[in-house]
Amino acid sequence: MLQIALWKRLTIWFLCIGGLLLALPNAFYSRVETFNDAKLLNETSNGWPSFLPSSLVSLGLDLRGGAHLLAEVQVSDVYEQRMAALWPDVRDILRAERNKVGTIRLQKGKLDELRIKLSSPSEIDTGINLLKSLAKPVSSIGNVGKLDLDIISENDEIIVRLSDAERRATDDRTMQQALEIIRRRIDEVGTREPTIQRQGSDRILIQVPGIGSASELKQLIGTTAQLTFQPVIAAGLNSNSLAGSGEELLPSIDDPTVFYLLDAGAVVTGEELVDAQPNFDQNARPAVTFRFNPSGARKFGDYTAENIGQPFAIILDKEVISAPTIQSHIPGGSGIITGSFTIEESTELAILLRAGALPAGLSFLEERTIGPELGADSIKAGKVACIVAFGAVLVFMASSYGLFGLFANVALLINVGLIFGLLSSIGATLTLPGIAGIVLTIGMAVDANVLIFERIREELVSAKGPARAIELGYEKAMSAILDANITTFIAAVILFVMGSGPVRGFSITLGLGIITSVFTAIFVTRLLIVIWFERRRPKTIEV
Repeated sequence: MLQIALWKRLTIWFLCIGGLLLALPNAFYSRVETFNDAKLLNETSNGWPSFLPSSLVSLGLDLRGGAHLLAEVQVSDVYEQRMAALWPDVRDILRAERNKVGTIRLQKGKLDELRIKLSSPSEIDTGINLLKSLAKPVSSIGNVGKLDLDIISENDEIIVRLSDAERRATDDRTMQQALEIIRRRIDEVGTREPTIQRQGSDRILIQVPGIGSASELKQLIGTTAQLTFQPVIAAGLNSNSLAGSGEELLPSIDDPTVFYLLDAGAVVTGEELVDAQPNFDQNARPAVTFRFNPSGARKFGDYTAENIGQPFAIILDKEVISAPTIQSHIPGGSGIITGSFTIEESTELAILLRAGALPAGLSFLEERTIGPELGADSIKAGKVACIVAFGAVLVFMASSYGLFGLFANVALLINVGLIFGLLSSIGATLTLPGIAGIVLTIGMAVDANVLIFERIREELVSAKGPARAIELGYEKAMSAILDANITTFIAAVILFVMGSGPVRGFSITLGLGIITSVFTAIFVTRLLIVIWFERRRPKTIEV
């Protein structure tokens, strides 16, 4: 007969109440958001009870406003950096066999390759064989057995360049590193639910809700913060000074008219930096303290031990911040950057260094600023659409199925609450297409109830009583309900996997809406009908 076990009833009510509690913070969005911000800052806030859930549905760029950027990563920069870093090793290997190969000269050519001319052209093959010891296996899946360097001869010159396999692997590593660094850099300033996605081979889509403008976002992520520590060859030069092979001329950050001649090969780079914090120097001026990882600490310590009395430049983004003289061995891999900083500048520099250095430069192909007014209009339009759709469905169900239609309407209210509860719990971002998915779900949510109620009507003609008709109606409609919703759910999953951005937002709300609508139609409405039937015990029913 028409019965539901007590444990099933308790489970259904528990899920409904739990889902509605999770959705509750969204009804007090501003208060809960202020509470969460204060919690992150370890501050107290009385705007929201701490014992209640405080997870919110994050609003996407189109609803909250913010900045949109499409950036192209200059992956070729990494090739140049690899060749510049490789030159000291190439030079040392060939110098060790100078008696055979003669003098070594680095020739001008493409930045992503090294062209080396030997004074003994007949020993080019010897030089190539010596340099092949520098080639290492490509560290990526699918390139087993391939080496990272191509070393060939051309017009009495030895050419060293990255192999095609290594370039592909480097491109992939560069993009992954750029994505992670951009994400960390944006997270450092506490923005909510940014969208950072790779697009194609060398592009990154960046959408940050709540930020003031695209220029502000560019300033945040466009600064490369490339920190290096390089030996000083000469100081106090001007812009007309010439740099030789393996050298570079860089200006002082304090006085752009003063230039330093530096060895292009960095002793330590910002990639080996593990921490950076704003601090004060011995004269109580704002500064930044830093600390290297074990590898960087060892190199930093060895260099300072071997070069006491020599100047050592600290370079940030191709500008010399400081060029102190090494007074003693500096073990432990920690140090301090001093300069004409304000407290705000030292804090910003620490954030940028702590977030890491971008492996390559970025060029911005597309930028947009979306004002909060547009988002507010979209939210208002979405609310109107939901209310109209909701009201129309409620009226239709009540007029078509009477009391059973009212039960379906109650389940529909619970269904919408459960959708927002799930969105809040998983930290999903609600976009304008997501609102469209909710509106569509409102219409689809009653489909299962319609199938059940129509089946009950058919069974009332042949069944022995209303209880049996209700029971058979649910049993016989089950297969049709599951088939229809499973196929739609598969489509939602495909949209989520294959799509991006707004498409994903639509698929998330559609998929969650299918789950909650099936639950409310099969379990909630049935429980309501059973409770009503147990209390009234009607001899006949009308559906």
